[in-house]
Amino acid sequence: MISLLQDLSIEDKIINAPDSNYEIGVFIGSMVPFVVLVILAYIMYYYNKKNNQDL
Repeated sequence: MISLLQDLSIEDKIINAPDSNYEIGVFIGSMVPFVVLVILAYIMYYYNKKNNQDL
């Protein structure tokens, strides 16, 4: 919901970046939500797999 309200343009941030370190930070910051979702999906998969084996 919050991401829909924010109008972020990664290309504009990179063009106006003061140095290359800022570009790296923008890239890492854009990848963090995907990494968190993958970790949560794996945890849910592992938890459900473990519970189904106990039955």
